[in-house]
Amino acid sequence: MPDHRYWRSAAKKRPAVAAEAASASAAGALLFDAFFGDEYLRPHPVAIYGHAMQALERRIWQDKRLAGVTYLLGGMAAPALSGAVMDRLPGGALAAGFTTVSGQGLWQAAAQVAGALEAGDLETARRCLPRLVGRDVRRLDAGGIARAVIESVGREHQLMASWPRPCTRRGGARGTLAYRAVNTLDSMVGHRDARYRRFGWASARVDDAANLVPARVTAVLVAAVRPKEAGAIWEAVRRDAGEHPSPNAGVVEAAFAAALGLRLGGTNHYRGRAEERPLLGPSDGRARRCRTSPGRSGARGTSRRRCSCSLRERRPLSGRCERP
Repeated sequence: MPDHRYWRSAAKKRPAVAAEAASASAAGALLFDAFFGDEYLRPHPVAIYGHAMQALERRIWQDKRLAGVTYLLGGMAAPALSGAVMDRLPGGALAAGFTTVSGQGLWQAAAQVAGALEAGDLETARRCLPRLVGRDVRRLDAGGIARAVIESVGREHQLMASWPRPCTRRGGARGTLAYRAVNTLDSMVGHRDARYRRFGWASARVDDAANLVPARVTAVLVAAVRPKEAGAIWEAVRRDAGEHPSPNAGVVEAAFAAALGLRLGGTNHYRGRAEERPLLGPSDGRARRCRTSPGRSGARGTSRRRCSCSLRERRPLSGRCERP
């Protein structure tokens, strides 16, 4: 007679073992990215996905929410199917995490802009900046470029700080790829302009829901690494985040602004359309501003003195900008 107690005990252990394996895959993906980066992945899987979704948008775009829902479902189906296949392969969850976290690439892109600003080369900085942001960069001075980098790095840290969560329990590669897809679709169509106000509505709302908790976790992590500024971070998030048009980006940007002692926010330009963002960060007069004096934004000394210290505390990896 089979020992049913043994099989019941084994069945109870299976979820715990799976959760441990998924957590190990998430940690392994972060370590692989930290040590090796993903610059050797050419073409990058996320870029391939983006091109595919651009093609789908051209085929099905209509100024209707239903078309946007169809676009979202199509964009989620491919990562879910790919993740289901990868979950059946040894190391599938680790591979999915490694190809989507892109932490090393984020720092390299930010470092290129920082190096250009330190050298007073605004043209190179503007050419590098589209790797990080979707706003119009032609009219940005050194202060505007520095602010754009800090805001982008803060938002991307939200993704990197929270993406291992889908890998736990039953998420695996499917959860990792689906979470990255949600963020990518929002960055592509989750805008408030005339073209995407309706079409991108579904992608934006799903992204808001997916990042509601991760954004706040990121703010807590920022306070944990800057404990002396924890009070200022809490105050900035409580006071300023609600004024931001995004329920999540405002939390992260306010936390980063307070941690760095900066005032972020202001006017952003997207496709020729201006958007006013609230000022975020300390309000006690001690905050630095990512700004330069009118008519001196191209001066080498101005860029070095007022902007480079806000981007990174260590020296940039490279001052060169390579096109993606």
